Order: sequence, then structure tokens, then C-alpha cells
Amino acid sequence: MMSLCSSIFYKRLTYLMLSATASTVLLLSGCSDSSDAQADTEVAATDLSVFAGCYTVSQDEPAQIKISQQDGAWVMQMKEPASAKRVWDEPEALEVIKNSDIPQFFSIDPDNVDAVIGRPDRVLVLAHVKPAYANIDPLLDSEYLSYIYRGANTIYRVECDDVNTDILANPHANIIIDNVNESS
Repeated sequence: MMSLCSSIFYKRLTYLMLSATASTVLLLSGCSDSSDAQADTEVAATDLSVFAGCYTVSQDEPAQIKISQQDGAWVMQMKEPASAKRVWDEPEALEVIKNSDIPQFFSIDPDNVDAVIGRPDRVLVLAHVKPAYANIDPLLDSEYLSYIYRGANTIYRVECDDVNTDILANPHANIIIDNVNESS
């Protein structure tokens, strides 16, 4: 009897808490102004300096992408293969992306992102996740997200270097996959 009363009490408490949360969300959303002028101001006020540096898809690999500010504009460069006579390719322009566009690239609440930058063709988009959120989301092990041609993943900020690497080499060339014996 005691556990039945406790169960009913906790169910009612849960419904009460859910109702209070929903009411608060509705109240706060009714107070927000979502005009385009406000969104444009937010884009202009975005601090893109969080992107300055080099990135790679694995923490133990050399840099593959470099983001920098050149002549007042943000640009990206990709590392050239070892056979090239230069380390980085020609800079390509980047532009600020509005937080309202985040769901097109990432499955993260735009409120948890403080800056988004990408190529004009959107083949590459980078997002900087607020450090406080990155620390509490177990799916994130970096403050940076990358969207590269229809795929999203974390990306790591690493030291920039001026060493060519063979980024065109097949990293899986020596992997042998044995059949798994399902009966054992």
C-alpha cells in the first residue's frame, strides 16, 4: 500500500513538474523577439576568432584544415599532399552562418552554439559549441563540430604546422577484416 501511494505521488509530482516546465517555456517564448533585424545583429556580433587555428578529424593526426583571417576576411585552407610544392592550398572565403540555419547541418540546439562559419557552397561548415555545453554533453569530446559534405562530426583544434603529409594515402590499406564466427 505504501509503495502504491508513493508511486501515485511521484506520478503526480512528475506531471506537475512537466506542466510547470512547459508553462515556463511557453511564457519565455512568448517574450522573445525573432525579427530578422535581431538575427542580423547577432550574426554581425559573432566572435569568429574562436575559429582561428588548425583542425583535424582525429586528435593524433597533423592539421588538415587551417582557418585564418586574411585582409579582413575569414578564409580556410586545406593541407596539400606530400607531392605538392606547398603545404597549404589557396585560401577560400568563409562566411558567417546564422544560428537559425544550424539544424540544416547539426543536431544540436542553436542556443548551445556561439559561432558558425562555412564555405559559401556549404560543403564545409564549422560550429563552435559553448564550452559549458561541450563539458556536459557526453556525445561531444571537442568544442568544434564540422559538417563536411552531408556528414557531421566533432573536429579537433590542433597546432598548426608547415609539414606536408600524405593526406591522400589510404589509411585502411593494411587492415584485415576476418569473418566473425557467430556460433562462439
